[in-house]
Amino acid sequence: MSNRTVCREASHAGSWYTASGSQLNTQLEGWLSQAQSTVSPARAIIAPHAGYSYCGACAAHAYKQIDPSVTRRVFILGPSHHVPLSRCALSSAEVYKTPLYDLRIDQEVYADLWKTGMFERMSLQTDEDEHSIEMHLPYTAKAMESHKDELSIVPVLVGSLSESKEQDYGKLLSRYLADPSNLFIISSDFCHWGQRFRYTYYDEAQGEIHRSIEHLDKMGMGIIETLDPMSFTNYLKKYHNTICGRHPIGVLLNVTFVNSSFQFFPQILDWIQVWTLTWPF
Repeated sequence: MSNRTVCREASHAGSWYTASGSQLNTQLEGWLSQAQSTVSPARAIIAPHAGYSYCGACAAHAYKQIDPSVTRRVFILGPSHHVPLSRCALSSAEVYKTPLYDLRIDQEVYADLWKTGMFERMSLQTDEDEHSIEMHLPYTAKAMESHKDELSIVPVLVGSLSESKEQDYGKLLSRYLADPSNLFIISSDFCHWGQRFRYTYYDEAQGEIHRSIEHLDKMGMGIIETLDPMSFTNYLKKYHNTICGRHPIGVLLNVTFVNSSFQFFPQILDWIQVWTLTWPF
């Protein structure tokens, strides 16, 4: 019986971002040096998953809010772009490779999640085809490099969940957010606008098309920052904004909704940081 560690390769390195560890490190340091940190370290961030030439500078603003001296475990929730899922899925790998250093999946947490019967197991091929989680791995590695030996990750691929399932996963994951050593990263771009996305909503009162898109996205971000899952659901129903990470966001909002009445969540509005980008035309 083989004891070989199952590794997920950095399959998008060399195309969506550089495969050179030294070049990647220099890029990430440059983007992070241009970002400002807030007073309170974030407990959750929402950041984009496009190629770094498009979103590297934007994502830095989110990752600048991480405090590596506190964080020990990082949950990464990303949407499924290539396979249909009605639930969430866990990786078949034990290690996620990056050009910087390898990231270890927390097998103890994975075992606990698997026991619930609420998760599917994604194949290694599905895992390596998907970019929504991978695009956060180099930034996670960079942000946590000073404590990399103490770090583990919990990648979760999120399917097209119903409102009730978003609530169920929110309840399940809420106990992990209660632990201040856990950080949640939500992978999402915002509006995908144009004929190829079958979405051309345009509010002429906002002026040019890009102003309408910006207004629509900022409206959604404002609602997310209220941490009200029902308000976000109603926003999506009204405007149908093509936010690809809407279901991971919905799970997070339900995680915070469960915890919002407890003492360990006194400054929640300072703890979730939304930094993402729009795909126009």
